[in-house]
Amino acid sequence: MNSKKINGKSAFRRLNDWLHLWLGLVSGVVVFIVSITGCIYAFQQEIKDALEPWRFVEVQDRAFVPPSQLLDTAQVYMAGHTPTGLTYSNKEGAAAVGYEGMENGKRSFTAVFMNPYTGEFLQKQQAIGEGEFDFFRFVIDGHRALWLPYEIGRPIVGACTLIFVVLLFTGLIMWWPKKWNKSNVDKSFKVKWNGNFKRVNYDLHNILGFYSLTLAFVLAVTGLVWSFEWFADGLYYVTSGGEAMPEHSHPHSDVSQAGVLAQDTIPVLDQAWYKTLAQEPHAQGFYMAPTLEHEDDAIEVIAYQDHGSWYNRNEYYYDQYTLERYRVKGDKYEEASFADQLYMLNYDVHIGAVWGLPGKVLAFFISLICASLPVTGFLVWWNKKKKPRRKAASAGAEKKRPVVTQ
Repeated sequence: MNSKKINGKSAFRRLNDWLHLWLGLVSGVVVFIVSITGCIYAFQQEIKDALEPWRFVEVQDRAFVPPSQLLDTAQVYMAGHTPTGLTYSNKEGAAAVGYEGMENGKRSFTAVFMNPYTGEFLQKQQAIGEGEFDFFRFVIDGHRALWLPYEIGRPIVGACTLIFVVLLFTGLIMWWPKKWNKSNVDKSFKVKWNGNFKRVNYDLHNILGFYSLTLAFVLAVTGLVWSFEWFADGLYYVTSGGEAMPEHSHPHSDVSQAGVLAQDTIPVLDQAWYKTLAQEPHAQGFYMAPTLEHEDDAIEVIAYQDHGSWYNRNEYYYDQYTLERYRVKGDKYEEASFADQLYMLNYDVHIGAVWGLPGKVLAFFISLICASLPVTGFLVWWNKKKKPRRKAASAGAEKKRPVVTQ
């Protein structure tokens, strides 16, 4: 017998099988939680839209009210709190002012929804805070950190996601047919639904794992971008042809110009909004930070080009004293480099939104398959583990069987 082969397997294949088994057992529970929560979260926006009618308004043939009017209305319902974000949706969507902060040592978030055509109050929603339970916040906390403190849970999720990437490749090696004849091809590409439970379970693990491999890899890699800074930097370095990822920094206002707009009766935030709107008449949503914390902060307005996705955006920065526009690298998606565009796409690719509703459906099923792989893989291992015991028990019974003589 060839010393390098045991049971027809080379040393490399045996090492590969061993790695696939034990890495799968180590990471299985985490991969299941991350995948099943990702599966549930895929349609969170559509579910919220269906259950929260205040997110929509009747379309009117008039312009949106300026940010200052929305802030004044929201402040009535959030007296003493500082707004941290303001959003306009498309023509059918409500505007909202968000308030994020800490209460009793815990993170809190409240949104005040308003009609963008009139500034009329619609709903106050406290999504995170004392005594509040947000189902999708619960889901995303499990997805990102296993419901542990983020500084503990996120590295665990990142490490197990990295292991999952390795499992995809070791699984591909295990799946690869030794000979590409019809019998092996059928076993590798078709589930034998009329087989026993063990056979069907094995086929589901083996074949669904192969079919989902490419997209499962994409979901894992886009998740790793948030888990590890070194991974995000490395991916940017590779996709940019050797450039380092630039640090995200905003331009600074020229403090020496303070007072230039002091005599203007229109709030500077409104002026920045009107300037952006003139350049983005067809944008499907806007975001701005309404509170300037430092005297040299610039006003930021983001214009989203597509409803329901976030990657295709143009960013505008204005000097708060002169309203001069500042340009930064990658502030327009269409003008950004390939590496910058890929980084902007990361979130939308991860949740499937980049391809609209069909993309979310696809992300849902791929996440569901990823959640099934640790389960079917464990059952494959468990059934193989029990098999030698049954053989040993049968051999023992054979030895104890009395000899019948005539």
